[in-house]
Order: sequence, then C-alpha cells, then structure tokens
Amino acid sequence: MFGLTRYQWLVLFAAWLGWGFDIFDGLLFNYVSPICVPNLLHLDPAAPETGKIVWSVTAYLTSLLLIGWAIGGVIFGRVADRLGRTRTLLLTMLVYALSTAACAFAPNIYVLAVFRFLASLGIGGEWAAGAALVAESLPFQKRVMGGALLYTSAPMGLFLATFVNDLFTRKLSVIASDPNLSWRVVFLTGLVPAVVAVVIRLRVHEPEVFKKPEATPRIAELFTPEYRRRTWGGLALALVALVTWWSCSAFIPMVANYLASGAGLSGRAFAELKASYVTRGTTCFNLGGLIGTLLTIPVATRFGRRPMFMLYYALGALSILSTFGLPLSAETRLLMMFTVGLTVFGVFGSFTFYLPELFPVRLRGTGAGFCYNAGRVITSLFPAIIGIVRSSGKNPGSVLVWVALAPIIGVVLILCGVGVETRDLDADAAA
Repeated sequence: MFGLTRYQWLVLFAAWLGWGFDIFDGLLFNYVSPICVPNLLHLDPAAPETGKIVWSVTAYLTSLLLIGWAIGGVIFGRVADRLGRTRTLLLTMLVYALSTAACAFAPNIYVLAVFRFLASLGIGGEWAAGAALVAESLPFQKRVMGGALLYTSAPMGLFLATFVNDLFTRKLSVIASDPNLSWRVVFLTGLVPAVVAVVIRLRVHEPEVFKKPEATPRIAELFTPEYRRRTWGGLALALVALVTWWSCSAFIPMVANYLASGAGLSGRAFAELKASYVTRGTTCFNLGGLIGTLLTIPVATRFGRRPMFMLYYALGALSILSTFGLPLSAETRLLMMFTVGLTVFGVFGSFTFYLPELFPVRLRGTGAGFCYNAGRVITSLFPAIIGIVRSSGKNPGSVLVWVALAPIIGVVLILCGVGVETRDLDADAAA
C-alpha cells in the first residue's frame, strides 16, 4: 500500500507510537496543573489568587520541560548516531515513560519538577531517533509521506492526553472527587509507552544503511562549511515553529479557564463549563493540526520545502491574530483554535522529513536532533514570559496575540534566503 512494504509500515507505526506517546507524556502536566498545583502547594482552588499562581507555575515548569527537551534532543541525537536508532528509541521511551509515572508519587512541587525534567530528556531524544529511523527505512521518494504521517501521532497524543485527563478528573467520580488522587492517576498512565517500547524493540531492527561510525559524530561538524547553512537554516525554521506552538498550545487549558470565567458561573457549574471548554478548544486545535500535518505532503511535494514553510508561517500569523485579537464570543474563539492548529501545529509535519533530508546518515541523528531541539532553550523563555504577564491579570488573548510576531519573522527570514531547499536533494547520495 502506497508503495511501502509490510515491514516499512511496521517501522513507521513503531516510530508513530513513540512520538505520539512522547507528546502524550509531555503535556499531561499542563492538563492537570489546575488540580495538581493547588494540591501540592496546599492552596484553595476557589481563591482568586490561586489561578494566577497556577498559571505562573505551569509556565515555569513548561519552560523547564523545554530546556530538558533541548538537552535530551542533542544528547540522544548523538547516541542515535553512535548506538543505533532502535536502541535509542527504546531507551528514550523508557526514560520518559518511567519518569512521567514517577510524577504520580511526587510529595511536593519540587520533586515533581525533577521528575518532569528527567522525562523531558527522553522526550527530546525520542524525536531524533524516530525521525532518523523512518527516513532511513523508507525509500527516498516516500520520505515526505512517511515523515508527515509520522507526525500525525502528535495530534493523536494530544487527543489521548485530553481523554485521559477528562476521564480521571471529571467523569470517574470516585477518582475525580479526590484532588490528591485524580492528577496522580493521570500521571500513572504515562507508563503505557514503556510496554510499547519493549514490543517495538523486539520487532524492529536497525536500517540497512546505518553503520556504527568509527568516530563519534560531533556537533562541531554541523558548523563546517559543508553543513553550516543547512544547520543554521534548519535551526531557524524550527525555532520559529517551536516558539509559536508552545506559546499557544501549552496554555489552551488556561485560556479555556479564562473564557469560562466570563460566564458568571460558580461551583460545579463553572467546573463543568471549564472542563468542556478545555476539551473543545483542545479538540479543535488537534483536529486542525492533524489536517495541517497531512497537507504538508502535497504542498511540500508540489511547491517545495521553503515555499511550504512560508505559506504555513504566513497563515499561522493570520490565524493567531484572528483567534486572539478579534472581538469574538467564547464559543467562536474556541472553534477558531482549529485554524491555529491547522497552521501552527500542522507545519510540524514537515520537520520529520525536512530535517533528516539536510544531513547524511552518519550525521542524521545529531544534525536533525540539534536543529529541532536546540531552539527549545530559547523557546523556553516564552512560556515563562507569558506566565509572568498573565499572572499580572491581563486577558490571555491580549497576551497571546503578540505570538503572531514569531511566524511573521519566519516569513521574513525565508524571504531573506534562510533555509535550504531539499525537494530534489538526497543527502545520502551526496555524502
């Protein structure tokens, strides 16, 4: 089917599960933070100041996650080039699964932060191993399709996180009624990827083109004259997308909470409306992201990689300005999250095929891992900044509308020549 063998579909599915659970584990905290943070800090959930504290703590821990994600991506990218793709995939999945489950036993917010950081190391490393595995297991002509299909697991991971959070903090009354139990059960579900990782390792072997290098690949090689433009271009394009995505998606639950507060409800009625808004906003964002990811296949194939990035960034800026800047009702604003997902989320379907295209096999994990993850260090500043501004009492929409500057800068960079066009470039053949 689609020109792929049964084994190639197995490899794609294995990497798909790895990345989907990666996103699932990575964002569980953002869903449970309105319950988890007051519980660990012994705050009154109904107190007016609690909401500001929750927003601030969520922002800081999201920034910490991104820093760990960056470190893990760089470290495990090199490990993938040294030890192999499937071994690294297994290792990273075990790291983030076990660390996420350990969050369930955190006695205070500081221990929780440590476990979140450990999980982020595995989350960052999984991407490089999975993307390289798919790029090297599929024919060159099928890499665009394979890379885009690989990233469709990200919306699925968010759908799963939304479902798990909704199930244990809202629908199962026995668990949901205990604020000290519900969020811990949500984190325990992070163990599922550990089982999947072991099964993957038993069924998937190393790509035939991969050979252990005689010398460990060095990050310094990415900045030699041969690869310098590719590295800086890939890093810049990924950074624009990362800043935009994390500044929007990580705070959907907080935005939904703010919109629900405008309904004038209280008690259980307010809690139900808030949960409904979180589910609706996240669902619209994820559905848009799923469709946007699939659309990168025809756009990148027909027009090329650089025009595709410019189109997504331009439409992303427009969607953010419209969603958060126009005077819309709460229901309409939640529906508009579909357009944000379509562009801001959808563009990530391209990095799983674009970044591996930039580098030959021996540098693929190191190069793709560095470009995709190093920018998270800079990205980590933005959730913290947004959290600080929001804690001052400002409308989340008036804060998030400024995020549109990031994709606008991306359009300008591409017009200035940033990024290498890889539509007809086979880095393996050129190596």
